[in-house]
Amino acid sequence: MAMTAEEVLAEIGPVQEILDEHDGVVTVLDTSDGNIMLSLDGGCNGCSSTPMTAMQIYYSLKKLEAINDVIFVNGELPEYMRNFIDQKMAKEAMENNSTGDEDKGPQPQGEIV
Repeated sequence: MAMTAEEVLAEIGPVQEILDEHDGVVTVLDTSDGNIMLSLDGGCNGCSSTPMTAMQIYYSLKKLEAINDVIFVNGELPEYMRNFIDQKMAKEAMENNSTGDEDKGPQPQGEIV
């Protein structure tokens, strides 16, 4: 079942609060087949923090099983940042699946800021 635009926006959580303060807008263009297509508009246009905002949104959404990919139509997320997040998530998955984690309890999941 595809996520709705409202569900996508709910998942970006704390990022939305910051965007609201800076007149930034996340526009959900498509959610079919687990591929989320987004555009960062409003105050995000020309903002030097836009790639970091896109990186946090990408990280938040890619943690969801229903999401295959997150695509920013205006190129707000450079490929090297996408690769960084993918590597970070792969490392987190390996750490969470390694033996002995049951004794440690839940591992903290931070946010990239």
